[in-house]
Amino acid sequence: MVAVSSDMSGRGMVEPREITLHGHRVSYRAAGTGPLLVLIHGIAGSAATWDEVLPWLAERYTVVAPDLLGHGDSAKPRTDYSLGAYASAIRDLLGVLGFERGTIVGHSLGGGVAMQFAYQFPERCERMVLVSSGGLGHDLHLLLRAAALPGAEWVLPLLCSSTLCDAVDGVARFLGRAGLRAGPDLEEIWRSFVSLSDSDARQAFIHTVRTVIDIRGQRASAGDRLYLAAELPTMIIWGEHDPLIPVAHAYSAHERIRGSRLEIFPNAGHFPHRGDPRRFVEMLVDFIQSTAPARVDEQTWRERLRAGGRPR
Repeated sequence: MVAVSSDMSGRGMVEPREITLHGHRVSYRAAGTGPLLVLIHGIAGSAATWDEVLPWLAERYTVVAPDLLGHGDSAKPRTDYSLGAYASAIRDLLGVLGFERGTIVGHSLGGGVAMQFAYQFPERCERMVLVSSGGLGHDLHLLLRAAALPGAEWVLPLLCSSTLCDAVDGVARFLGRAGLRAGPDLEEIWRSFVSLSDSDARQAFIHTVRTVIDIRGQRASAGDRLYLAAELPTMIIWGEHDPLIPVAHAYSAHERIRGSRLEIFPNAGHFPHRGDPRRFVEMLVDFIQSTAPARVDEQTWRERLRAGGRPR
């Protein structure tokens, strides 16, 4: 296990930068030198979710953490908010910044984006880390399923009005009854909730939700293509008490991705990188240092697809 200093003070936050990509403003954080490490946040989140771990990781790696289009300080145009579009945007951002390959880390929706990135651009993905990831099963908390209902776009402005956003205690009690405990889960969900007071952010949120979720749960699933990750070093990190996406998805994915590594954080919820940042950094650094980056060529990829995941 790689040791990480217990003194996490004195490491300042990494300030956002901006770039224009396809005519749209893209905000991102970047720091460090060394092999590339890409951190992708979840739905209605931003790169700020990585603030506690990014400075430590930047001591060993070049870290890039974007605000996905429609999120954070990035532009929120009327556009395609599918997983494929997000994966392509990550590819294009890395290209503009001069990077070809790296380890891709995705949390929640970002996990789905990471898997899509590895599927669309296998030659650019050296390793994959899925943190409380979407896209690995249908089960999902009712709060997220409700956001996909017809009419949600009319209800959200009322829920996210400035009056209600000021009622911290009331919303905290509501989220608590929904299973979100005080601490990182509640803090992150509250930050996401407040971000939706912006009308453009709400529209982007609704469009994103409806590409991956319906009332029955998650629509987008990587289940039929997980066999393609058999030779891609993969680590799955999950909070044991995740109220939004059940930890059972982690165990199932671990069984289906041959050679994957599974780390369950016993006292964490949906944001294990915030619940125990030091352990998260240790796990991630150890994983990268103990695995060789994947090298996928066209012939290998073609053979995998032809096999279709069937034993040979």
